[in-house]
Amino acid sequence: MTAITGFANRVRLDGWQATQWRIAKRTGFYLLITLFVLASLFPFYWMVITSLRTDSQLANGTTTLLPGHISFGSYKFDITQTSATGISFGRAMLNSMIVALSTTAVTVVISVLAGYALSRTRIRFKATILAFILLTSFFPVLAIVGPLFNAYSHVHLINNYFALIITYLIYTLPIATWFLANFCSQIPHQLEEAAVVDGATRLQALRRIILPVAVPGIFTVAILAFILAWNDFAFALAFMRTSNMYTAPLAIVNLGHSQFQVFYNRMDAAVVLITLPVALIVIFAQRRIISGLTAGAIK
Repeated sequence: MTAITGFANRVRLDGWQATQWRIAKRTGFYLLITLFVLASLFPFYWMVITSLRTDSQLANGTTTLLPGHISFGSYKFDITQTSATGISFGRAMLNSMIVALSTTAVTVVISVLAGYALSRTRIRFKATILAFILLTSFFPVLAIVGPLFNAYSHVHLINNYFALIITYLIYTLPIATWFLANFCSQIPHQLEEAAVVDGATRLQALRRIILPVAVPGIFTVAILAFILAWNDFAFALAFMRTSNMYTAPLAIVNLGHSQFQVFYNRMDAAVVLITLPVALIVIFAQRRIISGLTAGAIK
């Protein structure tokens, strides 16, 4: 009886120790994740509280972690006023929106057609072709700025929206085509074959059968293309010449400068404004993004 009682006590002790160890591991894991999230968000938090400070607070060197006196004057200035260097951030935001939306629309249309064609066409070395298409997306940006500048200069596209849109397509189209080709390859062929038997053309089958099924993938491609075009700085710096044609990332550089002072609050307010569209898209569309990225992983 004593032996049985001792064995039961040891079992309870081992179970209690195992439970404590699991709790300790889980607590350590969540603590590590919390520290990582805080470290990742701190730069953005610092930009936000800096953007809420007044010019006098910045001049006095205020560096507290709390916002203190909150002022939205920097946001109002960025949206409604023109800086000392002639930069209108409101106009720059509009320029970025025009370029990013145009790039996204062209990317979606072409990549859907190309991806669907590649997924349904039986050709040799298809995997190699898709790998080469994807590889072009990782070509160094700065390596093509010079040749593109020379080419656009000869056709008078410098300081023109089309220069940016064409250039962004160099990066968005390959990855979008590769992604949608793999996405469409997971959609059963029988769907459009049944539509063709019923009298539909290939394009009608694509529009009525494939596109509704491929919405998660198309949505993911559109978001990726928009983010790539929205956040670009290098090409806008190379091809845009006048301040009224600047995109938002390029306008930020000269937005907060004057002859005697750098207004970091205005610059950080502009960074917050340019980050908000992307953040809102990711927050409200994260389910579609995840479903699009994971579609086809399990048949």
